[in-house]
Amino acid sequence: MEALRSIQLQIPLRVYSSDNKLIAEFGEMRRTPIRFADIPPNFINALLSAEDDNFANHYGVDPGSLMRAASQLVKSGHIQSGGSTITMQVAKNFFLTSERSFSRKTTEILLALQIERQLTKDEILELYVNKIYLGNRAYGIEAAAQVYYGKSIRDVSLAQMAMIAGLPKAPSRFNPLANPARSKERRDWILGRMYKLGKISEADYTAAINEPLNASYHVPTPEVNAPYIAEMARAEMVGRYGSDAYTEGFRVTTTVPSNLQEMANTALHEGLMTYDQRHGYRGPESRLPGKTKEAWALELTKQRTISSLEPAIVTQVEKDGIKVLTRNGELEEQVKWDTMKWARPFLNTNSMGAAPRQPSDVAQVGDLIRVQRQPDNTLKFSQIPAAQGALVSLDPQDGAIRSLVGGFAFEQSNYNRALQAKRQPGSSFKPFVYSAALDNGYTAASLVNDAPIVFVDEYLDKVWRPKNDTNTFLGPIRLREALYKSRNLVSIRLLQALGVDRTIDYIARFGFNKQDLPRNLSLALGTATLTPMEIATGWSTFANGGYKITPYIIDKIESRNGETLFVANPPRVPTGDQASDGIAAPSAETFTVNPTPGEASAATPATQAPAVAERIVDGRTTYILNSMLEDVIKLGTGRRALALGRTDLAGKTGTTNESKDAWFSGYNGDYVTTVWTGFDQPESLGRREFGGTVALPIWMSYMGAALKDKPPHTQPEPEGILSLRVDPVSGRAATPGTPGAYFELFKSEDTPPSANELGNGVAPGSPLPADEAAPIDLF
Repeated sequence: MEALRSIQLQIPLRVYSSDNKLIAEFGEMRRTPIRFADIPPNFINALLSAEDDNFANHYGVDPGSLMRAASQLVKSGHIQSGGSTITMQVAKNFFLTSERSFSRKTTEILLALQIERQLTKDEILELYVNKIYLGNRAYGIEAAAQVYYGKSIRDVSLAQMAMIAGLPKAPSRFNPLANPARSKERRDWILGRMYKLGKISEADYTAAINEPLNASYHVPTPEVNAPYIAEMARAEMVGRYGSDAYTEGFRVTTTVPSNLQEMANTALHEGLMTYDQRHGYRGPESRLPGKTKEAWALELTKQRTISSLEPAIVTQVEKDGIKVLTRNGELEEQVKWDTMKWARPFLNTNSMGAAPRQPSDVAQVGDLIRVQRQPDNTLKFSQIPAAQGALVSLDPQDGAIRSLVGGFAFEQSNYNRALQAKRQPGSSFKPFVYSAALDNGYTAASLVNDAPIVFVDEYLDKVWRPKNDTNTFLGPIRLREALYKSRNLVSIRLLQALGVDRTIDYIARFGFNKQDLPRNLSLALGTATLTPMEIATGWSTFANGGYKITPYIIDKIESRNGETLFVANPPRVPTGDQASDGIAAPSAETFTVNPTPGEASAATPATQAPAVAERIVDGRTTYILNSMLEDVIKLGTGRRALALGRTDLAGKTGTTNESKDAWFSGYNGDYVTTVWTGFDQPESLGRREFGGTVALPIWMSYMGAALKDKPPHTQPEPEGILSLRVDPVSGRAATPGTPGAYFELFKSEDTPPSANELGNGVAPGSPLPADEAAPIDLF
């Protein structure tokens, strides 16, 4: 009996946003335990009328019921009913199998007698109503009310209570979804019993009998569309608790606010659809000409809605648009011509056919197409994008994942591109090389030659002639200008001067795996293979002033009883007296979102001391680099972001060879966000597509919404920074009469030489000896 008192019913895992909105539920059994005090009296009466009307009076066994069952057995030759009381059913459900035998029935009786001696009637009923299976994966009456009526057992009608009370006898036979006629018959019988036993009035009985059987299947409706987040949380919970994660009733609170997640969803979906539509219409998903409306309706039941794109079949083509049958299959709706005009025929990523002049140029009767329902309930002609994308947004102060979208639609593919797609980041990787340069004596005013260079690979007998995207060369150029103009030759010369191995050791501090970083000069152009999460993690160091953070998704784990089992304590960027200007030793530690099962299994106390993030880059370096990345927004390839009207944004575009990958990474002090776009099987996005045309608009849509009404959040200037006037031509300190002189930021020990100081072929401020930074390399 002690085991029965402490029984732990299986309860599914539930995942919530940081503002306590349901994201997902995982588990084979749908169960929400309910206390006896919360069970409506009408339901108890319905249940006892159906299952055990003598429950209040017997001692666990009802001799009359047993005698009737025995008599039926003698007359028919087989068992028709077991004569079981609710107490006997509790004994069977918790301790025995469903085997029909005299020995099992005897054990059931003995257990029931013992249960009645140890537990109150209320305790027995509470166990029963929470344990019983009621069809459609629903265990317990609260789950059944949610499954069949979408509300709590406390809120259903008398007729609905009677229907649920009729299910324990045979959940399949009396299932209101599979067998509505039998279910209604059973319901009405129970209502009659309640009336006969004086539990309800004649008026209540009449009203309940006349109520239609209005059950329908309800699943737990997520309040936030975050399936990739849900899967990440599920995987981490399984890593921590194994299969118990699905049954122990854990409540997981993630780091993701629902509003930011919805903003990310909208930004990525609309951005991919905008890109897709400017490359034309690829035609219907299939053609079903000559079919009847019934056949079309049946076909639509086989199609899934992908994101917000509903399947539809064209039934009529008119002058002002088309009529379509949507998935409900009941009525035809109109798609207006204005929403179809974009649909020029797709030829390839670089060309389209002639613009359509009328609806018949786009659609034919029987076409299976996609439509998007607008806020006013009208339909817009659309198609599922062929390209994919990912967006990840972090809090750079502690690594909390604030939003993440791993693809256009989880229903289409559960492949999480934000975590799993290793792609070349292109020029969005250059800031890591520039950081290495600034930490090794270069300054934002250092001149490096943007000029042709040729490399011969003696092992492969190949010649490499890297070039800029524009196929032009600007000659000696300041690093600040070279970054916002994304000059490839400057990045290559920097890496050559710093040394590939040495630079890789430096860049590994940001959390990158060295195996993903090619040990050649192409690294300067972003030929590493990295995920959007890894890029966003590395960029967080630029955003937070030089500290390493580790992304995390679970903020808190609670037990079924509300006990706090785990509270995240991520290394956080120090503030005030905690902050340090020191630089930690380089680290080769690799990126991971989820802890190992062994690490994760231990409970984390809620009152632990805050963890402090490790400094990996001089704060002055990130301050100067931040100002250079702000210029990418103000003057360079990220200029479109000026439309957001903010002064605290920094970022960088990235485009790989043949535009197979398009990126934008950027931040302010609140969020660092990375967007990747491309095809799952790498191919060109189009000759005129770049990070600034595909990824940047998505980034802008998200960051514009996420930062709305937030004040500017910039990095404070650290000690040891000087602002000096510089000659833009030579990179040296300006004289009072220097034309075009401007103010540049420097570390106090890396100030530029004066105009009358002679150079030795070394880049201004470079600590490298002349033979490692010769004019042929740098100039």
